[in-house]
Amino acid sequence: MAYIYGVRMSKKTVWDFESSLALLERRFGSRITVDRSLADFNTFGTGGAAKLLIEVRDAQELSGAVEIAAEHGIPFFMVGGGSNLLVSDIGYDGLIIKNSIMGLNVSGKNITAGAGEELQTLVNFATDNALTGLEFATGIWGTVGGAIYGNAGAYGGETGEFLDSAEVVDRQGNIRTEGADYFEFSYRGSKLKKSGEFVTRATFALKEGKKEAIRKKIDEIMALRDDKFPIGLRSAGCFFKNIPDSSREHGKLSTGMLLEQVGAKAMRWGGARVFANHANILINEGTAKSEDIKKLAALMKSKVKEKFGIELQEEVILLGDFKEDSL
Repeated sequence: MAYIYGVRMSKKTVWDFESSLALLERRFGSRITVDRSLADFNTFGTGGAAKLLIEVRDAQELSGAVEIAAEHGIPFFMVGGGSNLLVSDIGYDGLIIKNSIMGLNVSGKNITAGAGEELQTLVNFATDNALTGLEFATGIWGTVGGAIYGNAGAYGGETGEFLDSAEVVDRQGNIRTEGADYFEFSYRGSKLKKSGEFVTRATFALKEGKKEAIRKKIDEIMALRDDKFPIGLRSAGCFFKNIPDSSREHGKLSTGMLLEQVGAKAMRWGGARVFANHANILINEGTAKSEDIKKLAALMKSKVKEKFGIELQEEVILLGDFKEDSL
């Protein structure tokens, strides 16, 4: 079964590889690569090859790639840091667009960042400019664009709370700027997950602060993360979303707690295992395939369903063709 944006797709798109390659080469030359392994583009370090891949460096390049793909029926998907992505071992039969749109600048209390910038780089830049608000994002893997796409959050803060506006490219290649309300932020979600639009750069509205206090908060959060998260290991962070529960603090029931109660920390499949310090994190020990990770996730999901009657929802995006019975 094929997945894109983490949603099951009922039909596989048929497209003309040779003519599509020619069109893209005419626009981008040798920067278009064929059969490029995607293991280098996600933090699990697994997955097959992309039929076509292009790295874009500004909104115009992204617009051009999307316009060609849309006009000629080429399936396409954009990756940033690949920190919330599981790519099929079969790979991706289409065009992968790697977002490498960089740049950081400050204007008063606002910071504008390229969507390809690492989220931690943005946090550090805000700190250097004595601007507070983004400390919650300390240690979150991924890029600015990915953080907006999934409304990344932790320790009481979320990306959408601080977004002022963002430049986006739609599925036909049109470029425009939208205010924060457009993105309809929700828990670990945004309108982008439905529309498939891409962020190219974003402006965040922050507050003046003191560098010493900001750095102290960052150090505190990093210390907490060092105890709970797999630093230096091949992982995508939490695999499943927490469960909405208005009766609890912060309105969420911890999925990690449920998984711990079903013995998830002792679970493994092939070269994949559950992280010993956090039951909602899966690790590639070095030999795992994407199907190993997906089957381990399926086992965890089934155990929670059996014991608590709760259907866990994946936070990680599934991309490409996976076996129907894996999850």
